[in-house]
Amino acid sequence: MHQAPILITGASQRIGLHCAERLLEDGFPVIVTYRRERDSIERLRTLGAHTLKADFSDEAGITGFIGALREQTDSLRAIVHNASEWRPDAPGQEAEAFRQLFQVHMLAPYLINLHCADLLRHGGPADIVHIGDDVTRKGSKKHIAYAASKAGLDNLTLSFAASLAPAIKVNGIAPALIQFNPDDDEEYRRKALAKSALGIEPGAEVIYQSLRYLLDNPYVTGTTLTVNGGRHLI
Repeated sequence: MHQAPILITGASQRIGLHCAERLLEDGFPVIVTYRRERDSIERLRTLGAHTLKADFSDEAGITGFIGALREQTDSLRAIVHNASEWRPDAPGQEAEAFRQLFQVHMLAPYLINLHCADLLRHGGPADIVHIGDDVTRKGSKKHIAYAASKAGLDNLTLSFAASLAPAIKVNGIAPALIQFNPDDDEEYRRKALAKSALGIEPGAEVIYQSLRYLLDNPYVTGTTLTVNGGRHLI
């Protein structure tokens, strides 16, 4: 029997890449999107992933991707909205930053969910998972547009969970610090770790574990899993 693939957007690095690799290891067919060609994308291809280049920074890029996806497959096991943009509210570029973050974090998931829900309606388990951010819990002084657009994604989780039930479960994951970048200095790392009760850099596997929980549990929808090491306790 044909096994429907799992789509992961923005899977060329970090959390998206790790989840794509782990799903492939566990025997799931996977489709990934990427903006820029990287060695990691070629590695995913050698592991068996189908890859689609996609730019979600404008409506044309989003609708073009939806068309390409529908040519690639007639069914999906899950859609994991991981594609993300990180940029501050830079003086003179506020409107541009807000538009771009809205397009990537909200418009892309909104349109893809609306126009690809039929691919998930194949009679078996079906999921949509939005990868959000723990920052929505209290906002951000320096990344106001980023936090607002991720908060909008949280609300899409609720609305789509209600509208697509019972055939499709829709949930979110809200990570805080998961893994440092190689150029993060020791002072930054120390301060970042002190923001959570558990005080560790857990690595991307904790997000894969969260994703698998949502995929495997048939009785959870409209929920956002907080994966923040207890930041809300500090």
